[in-house]
Amino acid sequence: MHISVIGTGYLGATHAACLASTGHHVTGIDRDPDQIARLSEGTAPFHEPGLDRLLREGVDGGCLRFSTDVDAAHDARVHFLCVGTPQQDGTGAADLTALESAVDALTPLLDRSCLVVGKSTVPVGTARRLAARLQAAAPAGESVTLAWNPEFLREGQAVQDSLRPDRLVFGVADDDADRLLRQVYADAVRAGVPVMRTDLETAELAKVSANAMLASRISLVNLLAEVCEAAGADVADLTGILGLDARIGSQFLSPGLGYGGGCLPKDTRAFVARAEELGVAESAALLREVDAVNQRQRTRVVESAVAMLGGSAQDARVSVLGAAFKAGSDDVRDSPSLHVAAALEARGAEIRVYDPQAGERVRRTQPTLTTSASVEQACRDADLVLVLTEWEEFRGIDPVALADVVSHRRVLDGRLLLDPEKWRAAGWELYALGRGRR
Repeated sequence: MHISVIGTGYLGATHAACLASTGHHVTGIDRDPDQIARLSEGTAPFHEPGLDRLLREGVDGGCLRFSTDVDAAHDARVHFLCVGTPQQDGTGAADLTALESAVDALTPLLDRSCLVVGKSTVPVGTARRLAARLQAAAPAGESVTLAWNPEFLREGQAVQDSLRPDRLVFGVADDDADRLLRQVYADAVRAGVPVMRTDLETAELAKVSANAMLASRISLVNLLAEVCEAAGADVADLTGILGLDARIGSQFLSPGLGYGGGCLPKDTRAFVARAEELGVAESAALLREVDAVNQRQRTRVVESAVAMLGGSAQDARVSVLGAAFKAGSDDVRDSPSLHVAAALEARGAEIRVYDPQAGERVRRTQPTLTTSASVEQACRDADLVLVLTEWEEFRGIDPVALADVVSHRRVLDGRLLLDPEKWRAAGWELYALGRGRR
């Protein structure tokens, strides 16, 4: 069928390419002409493994096209809303400006029966309001139906998560919308992917609730790391013990610098803001502390780095290995490592950053930081090396070889990637979150 995808950022571009790869004719719409130009050439404007291949195949095969003109979506039977819902300035609430603008632009085109499907992460209650707005203003009136189909993409694994998700959630008002979404996702449904049919409100809560639970887990393990460090225990051994408990499991039990990116931080804060609006502020205070613990990890790393430098970062040469908020991505939104780098720079340190994928984004977003083309270049004459993103490349660094590059053999492991015995045997002073200097 003909499907439109409104918004071609990280979510929209991936969704459009994956839908086209399953046989649909897809039109991606976005106001950014540079982004549309790149996508029309079959190139993603961000790093995501496997996506460029799908884009090229879709564009070259004629089943995937992109446009800045929303009129190109006119004949689509299903319209996906994939625009961003960032955090409002000065508040934790979600900013729905782009979503509402997309709905306003799309509504006049809806002159026949169709399905509008929200995928953006929104405060609960948004879908019900937008559904009434669409049916009141669209030329086709009540023949326009709205559904909510949240995304659960992991950056670095988004293509696989789109083609073979672990679940599909359909927030629908009737059987026709459910049937149509099952046709859209026919390949995944045939492959046995579980489908959860529910109401609009529950579907809206699905993504933000998942992120709130993941954020809580990450902050809790970082609290345990802080206690381990204070008590002289080893958080790596502790999390290994916890992970063997079937009730807990081992996923997202990695202590370190904390979470970042464009989803977990802002979704957790938006959940709290909406909970407060709904009158459950007292219970939502738990998630405020989750966010505070996560932010405190960044402060802990800064303070630990300064301590390793003898109490002052002034004129110190600091190498920061890792800028993306997580390995497998070039996304630097709310990056914990860049937060640490900027804080140390503000204290007078000379910062050099290396990341396998995110260098160009660092240069655009943090132009005062110096980027390097390799680990060795970033660490040349360094007084301190910080390992802050969990790239496998950093796990494999040879501490003996790197010792000849730096001025002082000091390393802070913010992701528990390094083998302490191996590094200390090479003469390094090593500090690791949750392990201290042991």
